[in-house]
Amino acid sequence: MDEGHGNASSSMGRAFEVLSALAELTGDAPHRATVSRVAARLDRERSQVSRTLASLAAHGLVVRGADRSYRLGWGWYAAAQELTDHRLRVDGLTVLDRLSEAADEACFVGALVGDSTVTIAESLPPTSRMIGSWLGRAYPAYCSDAGQAVLWDASDDEVRAVFAATAFRSAGPNAPASVDDFLDRLGSARKRGFAIVDEEAEPGLYSVAAPVRDFRGEVVAAVQVVGARESLAPRTAELGERCVGAAAELSSLLGAPA
Repeated sequence: MDEGHGNASSSMGRAFEVLSALAELTGDAPHRATVSRVAARLDRERSQVSRTLASLAAHGLVVRGADRSYRLGWGWYAAAQELTDHRLRVDGLTVLDRLSEAADEACFVGALVGDSTVTIAESLPPTSRMIGSWLGRAYPAYCSDAGQAVLWDASDDEVRAVFAATAFRSAGPNAPASVDDFLDRLGSARKRGFAIVDEEAEPGLYSVAAPVRDFRGEVVAAVQVVGARESLAPRTAELGERCVGAAAELSSLLGAPA
């Protein structure tokens, strides 16, 4: 590594550390922190932290107040969201490839968009009989493989808001008939530790899923193992455990709190 590249990497590392410390310190009201507090959190020299914060402010990632305290800027949230979306796809595929190989089943990462879930990454083993790709395709969240997992932390009112205009009609014989039915299944999934979707989307289709969290600890996606009911149902416990592990691994890569 040349000296210039090394210095740039070191500066970037310091910037991320300062941003992370500021995010932790400003999570509660008044949502701002002084240079001294950030320096103390990192056990760094105040002058060094001050220079880093000034540089971050110049790039719109933090905002300096009249009292010389700092808070996160909208540029930080936009950059963090963009990075999270990118890593969900890139790191998500890496995690899915390992999960798919271990489970010998089709594996996906899905995210909530409106009242649907959209596939953003997929990995199919050589033995898969699944035809075509699900990338970019949407499916009603109330009966999709990822639906319960992506709404894992949502309150009842938030779930009702998501499905306020949803028609609960599905080709699956076991699909939820109402939002109350969905909430009951979500409650069972939380107690179990992972979601089971058994012939809710279509006859013969079975899946397990677990939530993925970002650097804020918020659920942003779900990891799913999907396949034929006759193949997956007898392996529910095993696949559920694998799915939870893969979701935890991806969450860690996204910077989720331990």
